[in-house]
Amino acid sequence: METWTRAEIGALGEQLAVQHLEAMGLTVLERNWRCRYGELDVIALDEAARVVIFVEVKARTTDRFGGVAYAVTPDKVRRLRRLAGLWLAGGGGRWSGVRIDVIGIRFGRTRTPELTHLQAVG
Repeated sequence: METWTRAEIGALGEQLAVQHLEAMGLTVLERNWRCRYGELDVIALDEAARVVIFVEVKARTTDRFGGVAYAVTPDKVRRLRRLAGLWLAGGGGRWSGVRIDVIGIRFGRTRTPELTHLQAVG
């Protein structure tokens, strides 16, 4: 694990997050959506509820900087809201709700990566 780059750890974490969301029955609409103001890691849809979910993925190999809850500060939530608004303005869908989730993937402590899914953080 120590020989992996941050980009590789991030990509693997994102793939595990997508698999988790799909296992929950969600449809992944986009990955790594970018605009001039930043990036949204994963955009998913709960088709039954017509809710769009903007997911921030945090992949870590240590707890040195705190757990998943500490990774998303109020400033980060504000930025995610702004990006979500820009994505919604550019899309054509009609949604009954919008949610921001955080999925944390912790590598290295156990044989299988530990996944934490915080829903509706902002």
